[in-house]
Amino acid sequence: MNIVVCIKQVPEVAEAELEIDKSGSEIDTEDLVMDINEWDNYAVEEAIRLKEAHGGTVTVVTLGDEDAEDVLRRALAMGADEAILIDEEGFEESDAFGIAKGLYRVVKDLPYDLVLTGAQASDDGWAQVGLILAEWLGLPFASLVMDIVIDGENAIVHRELESNTQEKNEMSLPALITVQTGINDPRYVSIMGIRKVRRIEIRETGYEELGLAETEIGSEASCVASRELSLPSAGEGAEILSGTLNEICEKTAQIIRDRGGID
Repeated sequence: MNIVVCIKQVPEVAEAELEIDKSGSEIDTEDLVMDINEWDNYAVEEAIRLKEAHGGTVTVVTLGDEDAEDVLRRALAMGADEAILIDEEGFEESDAFGIAKGLYRVVKDLPYDLVLTGAQASDDGWAQVGLILAEWLGLPFASLVMDIVIDGENAIVHRELESNTQEKNEMSLPALITVQTGINDPRYVSIMGIRKVRRIEIRETGYEELGLAETEIGSEASCVASRELSLPSAGEGAEILSGTLNEICEKTAQIIRDRGGID
């Protein structure tokens, strides 16, 4: 079974002090730690597990700058066999369609039985790239998948729905699946493991080699644009209520009354 996984490098922002760049429309990522997108990490792990169970190869693809090679090396250390880097030059400010165009031009020429992507990216949260890619590849697809079982020429998947429910679907291969977090427990990747794959060649390509014109990608082709970005203003300090339970409840109710919440 040949599997292609589309991954992305994103900034770690959970505990970072975010700043706006000089343009006023983007987060300044210069001093932020970059890592593999969380959803994509689960997708890579699932691909490796399927390869271990059924044989075949795993190819990882990303669109980014030269530093994005780090997430490809990480995937190789997890057990992927090949890696492809699409140079982000020309793709800057692309929307989901522009990003999908670059991935499509690479993936369509690869041998695959299954294409995996993360359900979404933590930086833009579009949750669209995988589904657009499936449409252009002409593949059946399933989103927010929590379990994958290969049964001959079919894949049986469980999709996450609302209210802690799941939907079971069966679809023919080849297919595209967007993976939800929690589908597995991604394996730990050591520094030594990454060093061991340093000599594996990463294929590099760009929009011109992929037959794309500048007018098809980037800001010129994007249907959305980031006009202005601002950090929320700091509010007043929190008020800590003290006293017995009844006293705290009464104080809370009074605060709500004073602010027009109840009569």
